[in-house]
Amino acid sequence: MRILTFSVLKNCKIKTSLFKNLSVQVQANNEIEKLSDPNLVDILPSWKEDEEVELRSTVLQHMRVLPNFVTEEEEAALLAEVEPQLKRMRYEFDHWDNAIEGFRETERSTWNAANSGVMARVRKVAFPPHAQLLPHAHVLDLAPAGHIRPHVDAVRFCGDTIAGLCLLSSAVMRLAHEQRPHLALDALLQRRCLYVMTGVARYAFSHAVLRGAEGAWRGAPVRRGRRVAVICRERPRAAGEP
Repeated sequence: MRILTFSVLKNCKIKTSLFKNLSVQVQANNEIEKLSDPNLVDILPSWKEDEEVELRSTVLQHMRVLPNFVTEEEEAALLAEVEPQLKRMRYEFDHWDNAIEGFRETERSTWNAANSGVMARVRKVAFPPHAQLLPHAHVLDLAPAGHIRPHVDAVRFCGDTIAGLCLLSSAVMRLAHEQRPHLALDALLQRRCLYVMTGVARYAFSHAVLRGAEGAWRGAPVRRGRRVAVICRERPRAAGEP
């Protein structure tokens, strides 16, 4: 399993010493442990129980969903701040790397006082102490029929940890191993949840937001509507940086 995982990390130009630190960072964050719900992440049947057991355990530690992370009032306040800018845009169906269809997006570096408190809570819970985040939060607005194709976020754009607030509606995110895609899992991203990806979930697995009938959870359809995600990312590490 280590050969399989580290070969993917090498292809991503990530040092193995960095990977060793990732698990320590996640496990040290007791808030994630307390607030996440393991029942919101399911290993797919294609991943047999006796196959890559260590990898299975690791990715379940590195992909977490924290339900009801924001209240209805906090959700409304976040949306009220980003909606004026989003409404001036049209949904796009051509993304520069062909990863997203039916979306509009913007970035935000400053928030009002109430929303700044929510974003500070995201930073405290999702990221290791002293982590340096990118200054802009990525605001992604998916149309009801929009979806995200399988991809791994480029290491030149973001670092070890990605955390996203899911607003307005629920969705199913699928993670599949880059080299052996039958090693896959689904995560139910419920409305108002926070998801946190790091470690092998970040570097060794692609992630996608499913559409239509594909986006079922345990055989039941997930009612999809417009979905807004506010995504925070750790700063990429410079070459040679520990």
